[in-house]
Amino acid sequence: MEYLVDIALLLLLVTVAMAILRVRDLYAGAMLFAIYSLLSAGLFAALDAGDVALTEAAVGAGIATLLFLAVLTLANRRERPARGNNRLALGVVVATGACLIYAAGDLPDFGAPDNPVQVHVAPYYIENAYTDMGVPNMVAAVLASYRSIDTLGEAFVILTAGLAVVALLSVPPRRRRRAFSGPCRRTGERRMRENGILRVIARFVIPMIMLFGLYIQFHGEYSPGGGFQAGVVFAAGWILFALVYGLDAALKVIPERVQYVLACLGVLLYCFIGLLGVLLGGRFLDFYPLLESPHAAQQTGIVLVEFGVGVTVAACAMLFFTFFARRKREIEAVEAREDD
Repeated sequence: MEYLVDIALLLLLVTVAMAILRVRDLYAGAMLFAIYSLLSAGLFAALDAGDVALTEAAVGAGIATLLFLAVLTLANRRERPARGNNRLALGVVVATGACLIYAAGDLPDFGAPDNPVQVHVAPYYIENAYTDMGVPNMVAAVLASYRSIDTLGEAFVILTAGLAVVALLSVPPRRRRRAFSGPCRRTGERRMRENGILRVIARFVIPMIMLFGLYIQFHGEYSPGGGFQAGVVFAAGWILFALVYGLDAALKVIPERVQYVLACLGVLLYCFIGLLGVLLGGRFLDFYPLLESPHAAQQTGIVLVEFGVGVTVAACAMLFFTFFARRKREIEAVEAREDD
């Protein structure tokens, strides 16, 4: 029965992927991408990868879909026909795919018991994770303790990406050729804010999204979840609030300066916890010196560093949308001056 579920999900993934390639309506494409992410999350859940499934659902079907919809307020709904000859691009794709297929021949068999990861890495974590950390969620123990330095690097990557997007979107917009008139596009956001059904639904949904984000943030060591997933879920709730009630109302809740501070504060908290272990006689990101009980020390350290990751991820995602919305307003102002 399990194989039938896996095959059905795989067939649905292939079907949705083919539909994405053929569709020319960008709104329909965004919805199909969200469906693809949900199916992928279901497939990961069927493979007992709960943390990966939660991440895929939160990122792919959650905040990515919201950002796609926000981008569509600045773009045409339908994709323009491709111009010129695409044989070169097709050749690059085919050559790359052929190289990947050739390289995949050297990979070990999927699920084979003699795979290096099954022989050298996984057994130690399976046998010693709970004994060393006292954390039921093995994934959280690996990410936040065993390889906490790698996770710190990932947090710095997210912060750097957020600052890069802010720098790119800070460039003033230039005059550009529009595909359709501005008033039709400018009234879309207003209609969303004036839609009573959306506002009523948002009042019930957004608090539940925030509560769920807090739950997976502080229960990531016991169940699937953690800082990255919680940050994305929390940011998705804030972006949904901004889409329904307007950016000005959202910035009154979490101002732009606070977003900057939170983005840096999360990484600084992570580094502080690591340095605190050094000051107490241990090594960098060594949680054992934090408390007398080894298990309590590990759990406290994991919760704190995961909280730092969640704060950074949520703040960077909110900054993406904040500067995107600001750029949208700047472009609309430029177009209004051009119309005058």
